[in-house]
Amino acid sequence: MLIVEVLLAIGYAVFAHLASARDSDVLALAALLTLVLLVLVSPLAARRRWAWLALPLLLTGAWSLFRAGHAGLPLLLVPVAFVGLIAWMFGRTLRPGRAPLIARIVAALDRVEPARLPPDLRAYTRGLTAAWALLLAALALVNLTLALIAAPDGLLPALGVQAPVSITRTQWSWFANLCNYGIVGGFFFGEYLLRKRRFPGRYRSFADFLRRLAGLGAPFWRDLLR
Repeated sequence: MLIVEVLLAIGYAVFAHLASARDSDVLALAALLTLVLLVLVSPLAARRRWAWLALPLLLTGAWSLFRAGHAGLPLLLVPVAFVGLIAWMFGRTLRPGRAPLIARIVAALDRVEPARLPPDLRAYTRGLTAAWALLLAALALVNLTLALIAAPDGLLPALGVQAPVSITRTQWSWFANLCNYGIVGGFFFGEYLLRKRRFPGRYRSFADFLRRLAGLGAPFWRDLLR
């Protein structure tokens, strides 16, 4: 199921970008339908009743937006909502009495409880969790700003408000659907290099690090973000 979700996520990003680049309502509808499947595929596979009830409603809503010529409008808010949600998931684990999200990952790799990590590693993972939360929150804010000023069919123009500055819908899409991933991937790799120098001997290579992360399994990652 994880592979299906990854393929749907990639498909959504491709459809959403092409919809903006080509100003195509058909591709925007394809992006919306792919997004609906991405959100519901796991609960549908688990035979959750609410998911089966929500499916026709969401499909009908996507079709109605397409018929009204507004299929591309919800796509403006998807990167804001997604990145903002992940930022919140990182940030909430920094509350007193909870193990920071990165500490939980490192502890799982080391097969220990988060409280049993060495003090310097606990401090590092807490700071790194905060850094991820701040980075993602900043990206969500940038995405929202660009969605507001995109022209001619951004959020402000849709409300009849003239933005003081504007960008094209294609420029918005390059950032929202592509650059976001590049920034996150660059931060992830750069932090790995820093961690390798700060805590030598923990990982043989970047490929080994990724292999160990994947080895934690899909159930771990689903539970981590709950």
